[in-house]
Amino acid sequence: MIQTVLLDISGVLYQGTDVVPGAIQALARLRSSGRQVRCLTNSTRMPKRLILGKLQDLGFAVQPEEVFTPVAFVLDWLNRTGHSPHLLVHPALEEEFVSCDNTGPPAVIVGDAANAFSFDNMNRAFRMLQQGAPLVALANNRVFMDSDGELSLDAGCFIKALEYAVGMQARVFGKPEPEFFRAAIASAKGNPDQTVMIGDDAESDIAGALVAGLAKGYLVRTGKYRQGDEARFSPKPTATVADISEAVSRILAE
Repeated sequence: MIQTVLLDISGVLYQGTDVVPGAIQALARLRSSGRQVRCLTNSTRMPKRLILGKLQDLGFAVQPEEVFTPVAFVLDWLNRTGHSPHLLVHPALEEEFVSCDNTGPPAVIVGDAANAFSFDNMNRAFRMLQQGAPLVALANNRVFMDSDGELSLDAGCFIKALEYAVGMQARVFGKPEPEFFRAAIASAKGNPDQTVMIGDDAESDIAGALVAGLAKGYLVRTGKYRQGDEARFSPKPTATVADISEAVSRILAE
């Protein structure tokens, strides 16, 4: 029996400033059934406090411990390794790193920097990597659904450019890394084989979750989903469904 449900946020619960129809009720149904819920996001254009605040303002009953972003894992890594962050991230995210020790050797931290992905900033990061700094990716998504309803380039495209230029591979901390999923499950005292993932990204959300050992992965046709996504990556989704409401109905019917 499924005990824990992991949910992507943007594209599954809301899109832009709009709640996905039926999402609030679907989340409430999961909770009333006794399932544990964790919300996982690769979004790096805003700090966790704003993501949580947006969810709550939209009507979702979500607590801070239920929201997982890659930043906390990178901060822990920086603390353990003694590196200081050289940030190539969105200005709104910089507040997450203000307490970091800046006396150690640099590590290049890349998130969705939006307009900060200028030539000067990319070249500055490239030169630091040439000098031996590690490349750390908060997430490695190809595209995301932008506020205008169209797909836009995500951080993964710029990370690939840096990898190509330097001939190195980034260390990724968000989805689809298995430890990101497993940490969320562990926080709910769950087991991967009793956990399901619901997401709109067939690669990072669904294939990533199944590689991490989750029992099932439901791909929704909301958010960034495009026709044929379910066949583009392996492992393939357990099922492709209309939205979170259909996914939750399938979970509760099992």
